[in-house]
Amino acid sequence: MENGRFVVFEGLDGSGKTTQMARIQHRLTRMGIDTVTTCEPTDGPVGSLIRQMLAGRIPIDPRTLAALFAADRTDHLVTPDTGVEALVNKGRTVLCDRYYFSSYAYHAKDMDLDWIITLNTVNAKILKPDLTLFIDVAPDTCLERIRAGRNRLDMFEKIDILTRVRDHYFAAFERLRDQETVVVVDGNASEDAVEQSIWHHVCQWVTPLAQ
Repeated sequence: MENGRFVVFEGLDGSGKTTQMARIQHRLTRMGIDTVTTCEPTDGPVGSLIRQMLAGRIPIDPRTLAALFAADRTDHLVTPDTGVEALVNKGRTVLCDRYYFSSYAYHAKDMDLDWIITLNTVNAKILKPDLTLFIDVAPDTCLERIRAGRNRLDMFEKIDILTRVRDHYFAAFERLRDQETVVVVDGNASEDAVEQSIWHHVCQWVTPLAQ
């Protein structure tokens, strides 16, 4: 059996990546491609702890938070039968909302980027994405969308932090340009236009499975 594909959706909070991932899953499923979606942090024990920290319910040192994200990611990959690696090896295509580029971008505001990349080396060795899609939306637009959708913001959802996070994403893309396949998609257009742009790139990596 041919392996499935692993496609990651990245972007600032409010960029629309979760919506676009669901749209792409629908299109792939209609083509007969066995597709599942997942996200990070996970709903597992480590991921649940992370969510409480992001909400400000538990105080945390940034280094500990970065290490917890890396640990949650490893668990996400290697859990028997249901982990991302197992699903891809079974021929299923996995679409993931955030992966290690999120750690590179969000944690680099407090720590050295190379240290964070090293922290995630084990995850990159286990499974690199076939394709990482970065939906690029202006930070102020992202913040407007977040505020319109909910009353409470997490620790990263401030305009100055989102601006720095976007810069860190592009620094990480440049740093790993020879090791990763990353496509930057303009996310400021309509949802339909963004979907079509993403679909153009996904077709090059995933739809051959249906042939």
